[in-house]
Amino acid sequence: MAAENSKVMSVRDAISKFVYDGAELVIGNYTVGSCAELVYEVVRQGRKGLTIYSQSGIFDVEVLVGAGCVARLVSTYVLRAGGKKGGSAVERAMNAGTLEVEDYTNFQYNARLVAGMHGFSYMQVLEGAIATDLFRKRSFLGENKYRIIKCPYTGKDQLTVPAANPDVCIVHVQRADKFGNAQYWGALGSVAAAALASKRIVVSCEEIVEHDVIQSSPHLTIIPAYRVDAVCEVPWGANPTEVLGYYNIDQFMYGLFLMMDGTADGLKAWMDEWVYGCENRAAYIDHYVQKFGSKNLDGIRCKPYYSAPANYGSAFTSRWDKDGRERAIGMTLAEFEQTLKERGKLYE
Repeated sequence: MAAENSKVMSVRDAISKFVYDGAELVIGNYTVGSCAELVYEVVRQGRKGLTIYSQSGIFDVEVLVGAGCVARLVSTYVLRAGGKKGGSAVERAMNAGTLEVEDYTNFQYNARLVAGMHGFSYMQVLEGAIATDLFRKRSFLGENKYRIIKCPYTGKDQLTVPAANPDVCIVHVQRADKFGNAQYWGALGSVAAAALASKRIVVSCEEIVEHDVIQSSPHLTIIPAYRVDAVCEVPWGANPTEVLGYYNIDQFMYGLFLMMDGTADGLKAWMDEWVYGCENRAAYIDHYVQKFGSKNLDGIRCKPYYSAPANYGSAFTSRWDKDGRERAIGMTLAEFEQTLKERGKLYE
């Protein structure tokens, strides 16, 4: 069901209200469709001491680390644009001792979020990791990175990871309604679990649609309104990554970023222009077009390729008819209770 009140707000207001210094912040998207504008706004507002959860530390994690926002990182992969000798912002921060990193496999990372989503305190994972450096080398989580327990049924050792319940999830989706029902399609990764495991959820979307659009395609709603705290309409909000049904990956902008990310000075110059120098995503796109023209953006817009509609129709939507009578027995609730009372079957 839709929430009663609109949760639409600007990206600036949403980040200001829900993302705070020292928070555990999970980037909900996994490689594709990343929440670029939400990440950039975290940087613009100068958040510090964050613990970032990211299944794939691509340009988004680089920007956050390069801006000095991140103290700790939990991930399965990080971009190394240049390798160990100069590399990425993450590599430079690790070498400088300003960033702690805890490394998991994709399966283990997802297991932590799935456990958090379902309210479990831990999740069993494949025990083969015990023989690897993933198990042996630990950072800020220490003994709580993994725990080995005895299976109560077989007595065998089981490897477990702790549940993750980040303070805030920032995530980009294709569309949402004003109440917060967020719809996403395509490569899912950990998107749903990252959002639903978190205490707060800030959603950006390519477009805000009417609630009846959401109702007509319920299978696409991965985050229900009652869990969402803010909805931000941000066209091109994931550039340079792709959003299925809207635009492809922007190889040109990605290449520009990677070229600049190889050095600290290069990344700073890129961020001064594209993050700090653009107050919001609209300004970012305007600057893009002014500098490079619109041909590239026009060229990556997706061509229509619609799925077949599904029939969600039914004879009726409730056990109760328009007169308030239960369809099988033909009584109102009051009449049914009176009948039970007369027969001595009503227990209060």
